[in-house]
Amino acid sequence: MAAPNLSEIVTTTLRNRSKKLADLVSNNNALLYHLKKRGQSRPVSGGRSIVQELEYAENSTFKRYSGYETLDISPSEVFSAAEFDLKQAAVAVSISGLEQLQNSGKESMINLLESRIKNAERTMMNSIASDVYSDGTADGGKQIGGIQSLVADDPTAGTVGGIDRATHSFWRNQVFDFSNNSITASSSTITSAMNQMYLQCTRNTDHPDLIVADDTYYRFYWESLQAQQRFTSSKMAEAGFSSLKFQGSNVIFDGGQGGSCPSEHMYFLNCNYLHFRPHKDRNFVPLDPDRFAVNQDAMVKLIAWAGNMTISNPSLQGVLIA
Repeated sequence: MAAPNLSEIVTTTLRNRSKKLADLVSNNNALLYHLKKRGQSRPVSGGRSIVQELEYAENSTFKRYSGYETLDISPSEVFSAAEFDLKQAAVAVSISGLEQLQNSGKESMINLLESRIKNAERTMMNSIASDVYSDGTADGGKQIGGIQSLVADDPTAGTVGGIDRATHSFWRNQVFDFSNNSITASSSTITSAMNQMYLQCTRNTDHPDLIVADDTYYRFYWESLQAQQRFTSSKMAEAGFSSLKFQGSNVIFDGGQGGSCPSEHMYFLNCNYLHFRPHKDRNFVPLDPDRFAVNQDAMVKLIAWAGNMTISNPSLQGVLIA
């Protein structure tokens, strides 16, 4: 069995790094970074599911009146709630008995741990960053219900947060399909499509504050602006993300090598209604107790995460597709 001091070193090291890992994940993904900056990365504390309050209708008791005219005081159901399942993910940091013997000095063991932990962190970071764009179907539906689920190519089908989009039109996002409009996406057509989508996603002062694009659509928009030499977003550039501006909104490139934005997609997101909801007790933390293999000379420590992405108003979100 592993030496007791090894378990202490592993646990202490992982706990000291858990907050750093949570920050690394959000800082490695343009969408999560923006949600965090907007205060939309909010931990959930418990329950069988993540309950997301939403506003889907105006108050029906509004009435213009004169003098003693009777007013409508009947109950008006304005708020309802969507329910999103908690999704779980974990990565293992393992050390064999032989490796413990070969790195028996404290400094040697810490060096070995640093290497293993960095690899585990990188794996978790890249996987969660990828999952936030997913449709939630991987591993039998155990994956985060990401952007492809919340802002769907076909918003008239499927159930999101327990609400059937085929039945409830208020729960559908906006879509502009180049093919359906007999338009070929290019640097000369991208701006017009973006104008239309931006207007469809605007309600009074509510409008998209983040536009996320893959390689192709970002390049089309970039090329359409190069003659004008528009300035980029300094805040996003300082965070390490390539970005442009459209109607005051950041246009973010989240493609390239390791990028997760699906091919030929550009998402118009109003982050006031989009949320990343990690569980407060499973936000990239080491699980106790340590795991020791029954029939192997090895120790395993798990880094775990639980939560999901949620949405409270899909009608103010949109996507451009080919």
